[in-house]
Amino acid sequence: MEPLTLTALNRQVSLLIRETFSESYWLTAEVSDVRVNPNQGHCYLEFVEKDPKTQALVARSRGNIWSNTFRILKPYFEQATGQTFVSGIKVLVKVSIDFHELYGYSLNVLDIDPTYTLGDIQRQRQLILNQLAEEGVLDLNKELPFPLFPQRVAVISSATAAGYGDFLNQLEHNPSGFVFYPKLFPATMQGEKIEDSVIDALNRIYTYRELFDIVVIIRGGGATSDLHGFDSYLLAANCAQFPLPIITGIGHERDETVLDYVANKRAKTPTAVAAYLIDSVTETWSEMEEAHQSMVDFYGEVLALQKQRLQSSAYRLQTNTSVLLERHKTSLQLYQTHICNVSTQLIERKKHLLAVHEQFLQLSSPRHVLSRGYSVTLKDGKAVKSADALQKGDTIQTVFGAGKVESVVR
Repeated sequence: MEPLTLTALNRQVSLLIRETFSESYWLTAEVSDVRVNPNQGHCYLEFVEKDPKTQALVARSRGNIWSNTFRILKPYFEQATGQTFVSGIKVLVKVSIDFHELYGYSLNVLDIDPTYTLGDIQRQRQLILNQLAEEGVLDLNKELPFPLFPQRVAVISSATAAGYGDFLNQLEHNPSGFVFYPKLFPATMQGEKIEDSVIDALNRIYTYRELFDIVVIIRGGGATSDLHGFDSYLLAANCAQFPLPIITGIGHERDETVLDYVANKRAKTPTAVAAYLIDSVTETWSEMEEAHQSMVDFYGEVLALQKQRLQSSAYRLQTNTSVLLERHKTSLQLYQTHICNVSTQLIERKKHLLAVHEQFLQLSSPRHVLSRGYSVTLKDGKAVKSADALQKGDTIQTVFGAGKVESVVR
């Protein structure tokens, strides 16, 4: 048997494959290594399949989307899913099998079903939400009480974004004239850097958390595919556990991102977030004014009622007081007479007692004793009670009822 050239062998394999796999097939796979030829417009990629547990590759095949097909499928897919046709997404595609003598085995894409990719995106979101729920953090930020006056606002946004400018303009020119204090913490709001950039901004806000009432994460309109960075477990976990209420307004009206699910409040656009803050302050202010007016009305009624009661009580008091005074006047007169009589008797008894004490004191006084012929001997002004207290040469005084003399002890 004559040996075959490689070309001849590959040609036979190609013919056999075309005869055996003449139909087209719907295939589910993950796309990888997506490249577009800038000149011809062809899209070259790989289809891969991974083990669901280990994520190890279990199958791989080269794929092609020729330019005439790619020009139609790409915008159709991206408009339907909001997802850019890039590596890493899972797709359901209709393919034909080809084997080229030079390039080998490949799959040519003929059609794509975007609903499959949408379902996979939603499944990924649900997996993240389920994980957050299992960890007990899914509703933590939602459970934070929303401030009555959310005026000190930490803003996470791109500094040059039109949505950020609209947000500031809306706050500054609110019809009620309320003052807000927004502080920008710049972050990348599209592409693969969303997760790291927004988490970094949250960390910076956390350092000064006592200076703010709320955190606002805003991004203006744009391609929905630019917002898939907000479908991040790490970002959602950081926001869910942040100690300040978070409001999102990332211009994603058709569907919610994972971040929208965990935020305390969600608005559709940056201006809608500003309107919500203005409405919150306005509503609180209105409630306070109504409460103030209710208190004024209530206490006005209470004061009027109390005034009426006081007037009635004053009349009764005046009437009762007059009767009571007359009764007490008679009683006081009787008490006065009784007190006068008792006082007179008491004074007389006290006067007699004082006279007796006076007489006793006079009889007991030293002067009275001396007048009866007694004398007192003094030394240095003190009475001498014993001869032993005197010494030879001491000068003493002898006091009589009439007069006194000095002596010297011999």
